[in-house]
Amino acid sequence: MSSVFSKIIAGEIPCHKIAENDHFIAFLDVSPLVRGHVLVVPKKETDYIFDLSGEELSEILVFAKGVAAKIRKAIPCERIGVSVIGLEVPHAHVHLVPIRSADDLNFTRPKLKITQEELAEIANLIRNS
Repeated sequence: MSSVFSKIIAGEIPCHKIAENDHFIAFLDVSPLVRGHVLVVPKKETDYIFDLSGEELSEILVFAKGVAAKIRKAIPCERIGVSVIGLEVPHAHVHLVPIRSADDLNFTRPKLKITQEELAEIANLIRNS
C-alpha cells in the first residue's frame, strides 16, 4: 500500500528535502515538534522499522547521522533526539529532533504551525550547514 512517504519519494507530493541518496531521503516534518524536525525515510516501502534488513537498519542510522550533524550546526540545540514511533504513517521512518530537553521529544504535545516559506528557510539553513 502506497503511503504519503512513498508519494513524497515519487515526487507526487512536494517536500522540503534535506538530503537524499539511492536508498534514503530526509525531509522536514510539516507538523514538527520543534523547528528543524526532520524525517529520515527508506525509499523501499517498509511498514515497520524492524522489518528492514540488518544492513538497511545500519545504513539508515549512518545516513541519519550525517543529517543530524547538519541539523545540529543549523538549529540551536543541546542534541539531536532520535525517535522511532511508527504509528503515524505505515512506512518506516526515523524522527531527528533538535532538543534542549526530553520534553522536546513529547509527541503528545501540539505540533508547531509553520508556513511553507518558513519551512523553506529552515531547509535551506540545514542543507547549507
